[in-house]
Amino acid sequence: MTKEHILQEIRRTAEANGGAPLGIWRFLKETGIKDSDWIGKYWARWGDAIREAGLIPNQMQVAYEDSALLEKFAGLVLELGKIPVKGELLLKARSDPTFPNEKTFSRFGSKPEIVKRLAKYCEGRSGHEEVTRLCQEYQSRAGEKTAENLPGEETVGFVYLIKSGRNYKVGRSNSAGRREYELAIQLPEKAIKVHEIRTDDPVGIEEYWHKRFQAKRKNGEWFDLNAADISAFKRRKFM
Repeated sequence: MTKEHILQEIRRTAEANGGAPLGIWRFLKETGIKDSDWIGKYWARWGDAIREAGLIPNQMQVAYEDSALLEKFAGLVLELGKIPVKGELLLKARSDPTFPNEKTFSRFGSKPEIVKRLAKYCEGRSGHEEVTRLCQEYQSRAGEKTAENLPGEETVGFVYLIKSGRNYKVGRSNSAGRREYELAIQLPEKAIKVHEIRTDDPVGIEEYWHKRFQAKRKNGEWFDLNAADISAFKRRKFM
C-alpha cells in the first residue's frame, strides 16, 4: 500500500462526498484501506494525511480520531489487566495489524498524560469501568513526583541482567550497580552484570522481560537463558 495511492483515494472519496474528506472509519468502509496501512508508517494521525492530500480536516474528525486511538488503548488495557508498557505496545502492534504503532500514542504526551486522557475518555462509559479503575490505580501509584520521563530525559531506574553460575537473573533497581553488589555478597557464586536497560518504568519493563522469558524460568527471577535471549536483552539500551 503506497502513500500516493492512499492520498489519491482521500481526494477521490472527498470529491464524491461534495469536497469534504471522509472520517477514518467511513474511509475504511469505502476503500478497504485500514489504519494499519498508514498509521505510524506515513502519518501519525488521519488529519495529517488529509492535509497532505490538500484538504482540510474538520474538528469533529480530529476529535473522533483521538477517541478511536484511546479506544484501542483501552482495549489493550482490558486485555492485559494493566496499563501497558512500551514493549507491550510494540508486541501488540506486531501481532495485530489493526493496532496502531506505539509512537502514535505519543501525540497525547508522556505516559502519565496518556493515562490521564484515557481516564477522562473512559469515565462514565459503559464497559470501561475496569479501565477507569486501572488508570486511577496507576495515577495513585505514580503520583506527580514520580511521573515517568520521555526517552532522552533523566531516567528513574534500571532493569538489569546478571549471571551467577549457569543461570541469569532479571531484576530492577533505582541505582545502577548497587543491586548487583547486594546480590553478589549473598550468592554462593560471583554475580556478573551482563547488561542493564535504563527505563522510566522499572516495574513494567522488568515484568515484560519476565513474561518474555517465562518458559525458561528456573526459580523466582532466575532463568536458564541461551545466547539468543541474552543478545535480545543486550540490544536494548532504553525502554
